[in-house]
Amino acid sequence: MSAVSVSKKRQPGTGFRLRKLSRLASPAAVLLMAVSVCQAQDAEELAKQLANPVAALISVPFQFNFDSDIGPDDDGDRMTLNIQPVIPFSLNEDWNLISRTILPVIDQSDTFPGSGSQFGVGDIVQSVFFSPKAPTANGWTWGAGAVMLVPTGSDDLLTADKWGLGPTGVALKQQGPWTYGGLFNHIWSVAGDDDRSDINATLLQPFLIYTTPAGWAYGLNVEASRDWENKEWSIPTHLFTSKVTKIGNQMVQFGGGLRYFAESSENGPEGLGVRLFFTLLLPK
Repeated sequence: MSAVSVSKKRQPGTGFRLRKLSRLASPAAVLLMAVSVCQAQDAEELAKQLANPVAALISVPFQFNFDSDIGPDDDGDRMTLNIQPVIPFSLNEDWNLISRTILPVIDQSDTFPGSGSQFGVGDIVQSVFFSPKAPTANGWTWGAGAVMLVPTGSDDLLTADKWGLGPTGVALKQQGPWTYGGLFNHIWSVAGDDDRSDINATLLQPFLIYTTPAGWAYGLNVEASRDWENKEWSIPTHLFTSKVTKIGNQMVQFGGGLRYFAESSENGPEGLGVRLFFTLLLPK
């Protein structure tokens, strides 16, 4: 037998190499599929947690709103960036404490004749909920606590210049891909500038959200507020979509939609507005 023939026998053929590569590739493909499924499950679970205002999930939402037709002449507009960190604390085996903060950064102009433009921070709304870790026997999740208004506004036209206190609560149910429920609070002014109007206001926020296995969410909510001092309603309605995904190693949610003022205060925004949001997620 010649050296040439021996060499030919020892060289693996194309079929052998393909079979070997397929055996090596199969475990890798399975691993990639498992990672993809795991990431999809994580995205769906995080999307569901974000639909729950009292979920045990650290998040930092940045919510941008644009409103127009403000003031008696409908000449004003306002851009508001709400920075809304949510931080849960485990109190014991049965209870969580959820801190929800809203810090508005506002840029507005011509909200009434001769007002000019203002840019700065508005008043902080700080809520604290005590919430059971387990849902009720009927599957409802709830939380109750207190809300505080802190007069942090950097301009006279960006603050109520009043301290406020009141109750807050939330109740929701998650069934399959659906989350539905509502949040409320009521704030009374308890201190502040005597020359400024007293605060006696209620917020009612019903919501309905549908979540997909890919981490998409489609939602509808209403943020109806009643000013009992002036006997006025403001009822912006929001239709939005969002997506949970990963940027590098950071889980995030981004989304947006339209807001429509079904009812507005005398000098408040009217018609259509825009809402965009971006959320940093810090799952445990």
